[in-house]
Amino acid sequence: MTPSGLSFALVTPARNEEAFIEGTIRSVVAQTRRPVRWVIVSDGSTDGTDEIVKRHAGRHDWIELLRMPERRDRQFAAKANCFNAGYARLQGVAYDIVGNLDADITFEPDYFEFLLSKFAAQPQLGVAGTPFIENKDDPGEHSYGHGFANLQHVSGACQLFRQECFLAVGGYVPVKGGAIDWIAVTTARMKGWQTRTFTEKVCFHHRQLGTGTHSPLLVRFHYGTKAYYVGGHPLWELVRGIFQMREKPMVIGGLYFLAGYSWAFLRRMPRAVNPELMAFHRKEQMSRLKRIFRGSRRAASTPC
Repeated sequence: MTPSGLSFALVTPARNEEAFIEGTIRSVVAQTRRPVRWVIVSDGSTDGTDEIVKRHAGRHDWIELLRMPERRDRQFAAKANCFNAGYARLQGVAYDIVGNLDADITFEPDYFEFLLSKFAAQPQLGVAGTPFIENKDDPGEHSYGHGFANLQHVSGACQLFRQECFLAVGGYVPVKGGAIDWIAVTTARMKGWQTRTFTEKVCFHHRQLGTGTHSPLLVRFHYGTKAYYVGGHPLWELVRGIFQMREKPMVIGGLYFLAGYSWAFLRRMPRAVNPELMAFHRKEQMSRLKRIFRGSRRAASTPC
């Protein structure tokens, strides 16, 4: 199958994104392959988000604004609820791939054509995406540029699902503590689908990840609690925290991550995943850890 034989639709949950959503819309409009339908779901936005979307929807009949009721707080489950509301609007629309696209992302004009080519070439590919870059001035540094990067994971900034895969995993399940995109991608692998981040392309994330309501250090703490929340193996998360000490902010960032994991462990925070998915996740982590240590030993034994 050629990329031109595949069609796709997009859903974008958006809450008070007037600073960024114009760039996202312009990026999608400029694509060499456009979606057959794009539902932008305003999650009770109180700024100019809706007006920006309405303006572009008036120019392009494949863009639709869906407004959700206004609410005061930011909830992790809201993203899943908004996506599901937008996904329901796609009933009756024919497409092969469905994408979850954040409202603060931009990319090059051939971005979706590139990802469609991967689905066309790999029939078992269920979920695909690319790394994201938070610092556009330094495009050499992206979220998968280190040895611990898991190319089987696909960032929630832009996830494309083969429609059959999305239905098989049950779509996005609203969970109060977040990780809805992680759960969907990991469940896809557990059910036998291939998932992949392709590093030949990148997208640009214009808001620092996770800082909607928290400082960068509290974001690290939150990631530590989330690692426990989704059932991460203690040994893997310990190594992960130590690795993060090498990144800015040096040492303290990794300590905040480990503190978050430890805090959730001591509180016995309820898990977001069922025992089957947690066991699958931990098995993947231990396999990756063994591969990393084998690679390190081989590198250490190789003469200079």
